[in-house]
Amino acid sequence: MCRMHHTLEWLPAEGRVEQLLLLLHGFSGSGADMAPLAQALRTAFPQAAVLAPDAPHAGKPVDGAAAARACQWYEVSDLTPENWPARVQAELPDLRTWVQAQQQRLGVEPAATALAGFSQGAVLALALVMQHDGIAGRVLAFGGCLMQVPEAAPRQTTLHLFHGADDEVIPAEGSRQALQALAEVQGDATLDIAQGVGHVLHPALINCALQRLQTHIPARTWRAALGSAGC
Repeated sequence: MCRMHHTLEWLPAEGRVEQLLLLLHGFSGSGADMAPLAQALRTAFPQAAVLAPDAPHAGKPVDGAAAARACQWYEVSDLTPENWPARVQAELPDLRTWVQAQQQRLGVEPAATALAGFSQGAVLALALVMQHDGIAGRVLAFGGCLMQVPEAAPRQTTLHLFHGADDEVIPAEGSRQALQALAEVQGDATLDIAQGVGHVLHPALINCALQRLQTHIPARTWRAALGSAGC
């Protein structure tokens, strides 16, 4: 059994923590798999605390070297479209508790928190903010998907979707459809698709994520500005 409390942490060299970046790995992996994204984020945001936990359930390792710590967020054996949402939903209370505990421990508000995930981790990140709007200011979803067509969109969380055009595990078309569905319910979402990239946390997608974090102004910020201007 893997434990969520086994977490890799990268903290600022000095000074207070200004942002909290929580990275959720993919199926049959570990927090260490998120190191390339963590390093890129640390360079761009030196005052951020970057945390990469291991998922709580033991998973089948992808190779012998991964056998010591291969974890999954939810069980995939006998997974069907019918039981998939329930399995994801069952993991959200513990994930929510963990996210809020890290925010409290490090003194970071939800608006300054970003939840990033790859594959299974992206599915969990998206599901969490769809259920708990505003628990994080942003989600960076790499190679993930929404569990169902949304009836409403988060108002306090911006969703950034990243996908490889050649992803055969979770096809990019799902992210295209998610972006359209979110737009129809006035969601704040973006989509970047990298050509020639499969189901991997690719440097091209990491670069897109950095650009989104540094340049995208959340819709909630625009709403607040227009409200204060009396529009």
